[in-house]
Parts: sequence; C-alpha cells; structure tokens
Amino acid sequence: MLDIKLIREKPDFVRERLATRGGGDEARIGEIAALDEQRRKLVAEGDALKAERNKVSKEIGALKSKGKDASAPMSAMKQVGERISAIDAEVTGVDAKLHEILLMVPNLPHESVAVGKDSADNPEVRRWGEAPKFAFPAQAHWDIGERLGILDFARAAKISGSGFILYKGAGARLERALINWLLDLHTREHGFTEVSPPFLINRNAMIGTGQLPKFEEDMYRLRDEDMYLAPTAEVPVANIHREEILREDQLPIYYCAYTPCFRREAGAAGKQTRGMIRVHQFDKVEMIKFVKPETSYAELEKMTANAERVLQLLGLHYRVVLLCTGDVGFASAKTYDIEVWAAGQNAYLEVSSCSNCEDFQARRANIRFKGADGKNRFVHILNGSGTALARLYVAVLETYQQADGSVKIPEVLIPYMGGLKEIHAA
Repeated sequence: MLDIKLIREKPDFVRERLATRGGGDEARIGEIAALDEQRRKLVAEGDALKAERNKVSKEIGALKSKGKDASAPMSAMKQVGERISAIDAEVTGVDAKLHEILLMVPNLPHESVAVGKDSADNPEVRRWGEAPKFAFPAQAHWDIGERLGILDFARAAKISGSGFILYKGAGARLERALINWLLDLHTREHGFTEVSPPFLINRNAMIGTGQLPKFEEDMYRLRDEDMYLAPTAEVPVANIHREEILREDQLPIYYCAYTPCFRREAGAAGKQTRGMIRVHQFDKVEMIKFVKPETSYAELEKMTANAERVLQLLGLHYRVVLLCTGDVGFASAKTYDIEVWAAGQNAYLEVSSCSNCEDFQARRANIRFKGADGKNRFVHILNGSGTALARLYVAVLETYQQADGSVKIPEVLIPYMGGLKEIHAA
C-alpha cells in the first residue's frame, strides 16, 4: 500500500511513477487526495468540537457544584455530541473507502526500472553459461518424461483436469530431490532459516502481500470458508510477522520455505499450455527477506545471486532480465526475472522472480521495526523464487537428455537421488 503522506505531499510524483506502469492507476490519485482532504477536514472539525465539549463539560460541572442551572449548556452539548457522532461515522466511511481504493493501487516502480509497456521492453542484464548443443534433435520434456515413464499427463488430467502433473518413479524422486537440495542450499550456504508454513491462508494474509483484492479471480478459494490455497510461499511467509514491531537488531531476517503453489490462471492458449510449463499446481522453494530500508536494494542483488547460484550449480544456461515498468508486478518496486534455457522449447522460461516490494507489503501487513531513535518504521520486504520447480524440472530434463533417450542427473542431485546417475526407461 502506498504511503498516504507521500500522495498528500507529492501527488504529481506519484501520478508520474504510476503512469509508467501503463495501467491507468494514476487516475485514482485525485480521488485519493480528495478523500484524504475530506477526512482531514472532518477530523479537524471533530477535534474542535470534542475540545469544546470537554471545556463546556467542566463548566457544567462547576455550575452544578454551585447549585446553578446548567440546562442551557447541557442542551447545547447534546447537539454538539450528535454532530460529533455524525462526524465519527463520516470519518469511518471515508476511511473505509480510502482503504478500499488504496488496496487497488500498485506500488511505484523504482527509479532504476526501465520504462516500457510489456515483456518485450525488459532489458537483459546478463547471461550465464552456454545453451546445450546436441548431435540429435532435442526433445521436449513431455516426450522425454512419457517415454521414460516418469511423467503422466493423461492420468493427471483424469484425476484433476488439464494443467496438472503426475510424477512417477524416478520422476517423483527427482522432484523431491530438487526440493530438498534447494532447501539445503539456501539454509546451509545462503543464510536462510527454513520454515514450513500452512498451505491454507486467510483473507487478511492474502491482502497483506497484495494478492487480494486485485487478483481474487486468479486464486483458489475454499467454498465454505474465507480461506485460499497458497498461490506461492511468499504469502504465508511474508505474513509471519504481520502486526508486529521487530527490534532493529533482529534485521535482516531471511526465511525460505517449500510449498505447493495453486493458481487458477493457466496462461494463454498455445504451445506453452502443453506439458508442465503453465500448470495449476506446482512446487516452489521461496526466499523472503525482512530488512531495513537502507539495505533493501543491496539485499535484492544478493537474493538474485542466490537464485542464480541454483542454476549455476545445476549447470543450466540462463539469462537475467530487469522487468520494465509495464511488466513489474503489482506489489513490486523492482524485479529481476531469471530465465532458464529450455532446449526442447528452444526458448527461455522464467524460473525465478526476485523482487523488492520496499514498504508496500509491510504497510498492508503492518510490519515495523523500532529504530535506534525509538521511532517505528516499516520494514522492506523482498521475495524471490529459489526456484519454481516445474520449469526447473523442464530445464533439467531438456538440458540433460541423451541420444539413447536417457536423462543424466546433475552432479549436485546424485546424492539426493540415492546415487542414481541416469534415468532410463523401465
């Protein structure tokens, strides 16, 4: 949520930054400013009336103590009390409307973010490694997986419908190996504390990270309760300290967590809807940081490097792009996407997004820390995929496919596969 004080003091700046997103949200700033002004006038009037009532109440008490008639000032104060009640009700209504609008306004892109309309305008930051070359036609993961008997899309569709995956045998073990290795990497080498959060999340937590109310249609909701399936571990983990005031010496806090992720939106029709590139359920290991504002952009670079390390250790070619203003997420001020090369698709696939949301989510979730000066300040919250398993799995199969149809296991995963070095058809 944007700082109302910033909107009040720098409305043109806020409009300008929002306009770079291209969503028309800058038009809301005038309405927000008008409601804020209305609220401040009502509060000022109410405060003045309350001060008058307090003063007259003392005078009424003095009159009564002297046995004098106090009916006139008491009658006047009854009218004042009625006006105060009306003002309080108006303020409550304005607060609710103001809050409702602010929840729908996205974060301001950081000044270092390139201005652009969509993903075509995202500047490439760097590349790592080389795309694999084969002496045979590269196969797509769905062909590889079904030939080896480790993926079964037809039976997954029978169980749940399209957009779901059934892992089998060594394929299921490979998925589990990736999850366990990622958690070990981030906890042992990158300084994160592992947490295992609930997968069902209440509405307040979803609002805290910005999934609601803007993206309610993309979420899976329980029919009989106001609870949602986790769209990403970002949501439960970023809410761990909701409504808390942390000590400055607690920061930074690093958490990582595994969760399955559930999303209704499955993307546009076409090639990417086949296989496991766009699915309704996938596994992910997520990184979350709670940090002081002055360190958050250095922490973003570190988080991105942590996610890149995953692909480097797996020997997967990738590139890093900086999302432009028209492509950056609702809650984010700055985001790096890491795109891994998928040989069977002959394309890069987003496998991680690392974002600095600054204090946008912290304001919604009311997460603060007490500084050395004794003042409470909002933390900055960062999130990063460390990484998304479905597409990482795709890249492993398509990068390590062999001429005989088998798939090699990346060296770092062999211990997690019980020593298995290759997957062959049963």
